[in-house]
Amino acid sequence: MSDVAAIEQFVKRYNHLKTEIAKVIVGQDEVIDQILISIFSGGHSLLIGVPGLAKTLMVNTIAQALGLDFKRIQFTPDLMPSDILGSEILDEDRHFKFIKGPIFANIILADEINRTPPKTQAALLEAMQERAVTVAGHHYKLSLPYFVLATQNPIEQEGTYPLPEAQLDRFMFAINLGYPSFEEEVQVVKTTTADEEQKVNALFTAQEIIDFQHLIRRIPVADNVIEYAVSMVGKTRPDSPSATDLVKTYIDWGAGPRASQNLILAAKTHAAINGKFSPDMENVQAVAHSILRHRIIKNYKAEAEGITENQIIENLF
Repeated sequence: MSDVAAIEQFVKRYNHLKTEIAKVIVGQDEVIDQILISIFSGGHSLLIGVPGLAKTLMVNTIAQALGLDFKRIQFTPDLMPSDILGSEILDEDRHFKFIKGPIFANIILADEINRTPPKTQAALLEAMQERAVTVAGHHYKLSLPYFVLATQNPIEQEGTYPLPEAQLDRFMFAINLGYPSFEEEVQVVKTTTADEEQKVNALFTAQEIIDFQHLIRRIPVADNVIEYAVSMVGKTRPDSPSATDLVKTYIDWGAGPRASQNLILAAKTHAAINGKFSPDMENVQAVAHSILRHRIIKNYKAEAEGITENQIIENLF
């Protein structure tokens, strides 16, 4: 099958997938799009939202519809790296045997990642970057596709360990999850208080998802679109000659090269789900907010004057 025909098939499969997810999840269309773009681009996502917005249900539903193995890890202050990676035990024959931890799944929901100390956060982040873990000197590959969706609450900051900037950079997207509209909330209450359960069908296999990830990477991108993405990221750096006045005034640190890579990868997927065979500047702009918002560090002046990351990113366009 040619890549053009494969993209046309991908659009059909993607729309079918969205319909399947909508059986359980009401609204949140943009959030689901961003999570799926992240999965098909081979990236990870950080989901930021208050409790009770069905983050766990959303990830579980997406995993079921994609036909992938799903595990949820609740991060707490006493969680140790071995609790997520696994550990070696002595079996009855007095041999060491490795018992795999919950990190060995296709989709991991790292719930409230900022509630656990840096040592445990780092164990998860190695797995995200390397798609492998090292325990007691042994290297274990994780099964592909591999996707981490971490959540953190923007409230209750007592007793939390905020993710350092270098670790935040591992996440392709930072997705803000808002409250549902009045109509959506009415629909949520109707469906969740009735005595009927929706069954979500698996529409993909793991290998099909890997094939679509390779297809996305083969999508050609014009040089001017790549230059546009790189120059946009360059403008977020206060010491860059191309930095905007807003950036020079309100930003301490800008985004690194990983942001440029992620902008192009996500723009390719965004183009593909909309039936386009090559991304343009509009596709780059469509994914820019979620890719850049956790990679730019505001200064005190920005905090004092109420300048948001979104205003600064909008200014880059």
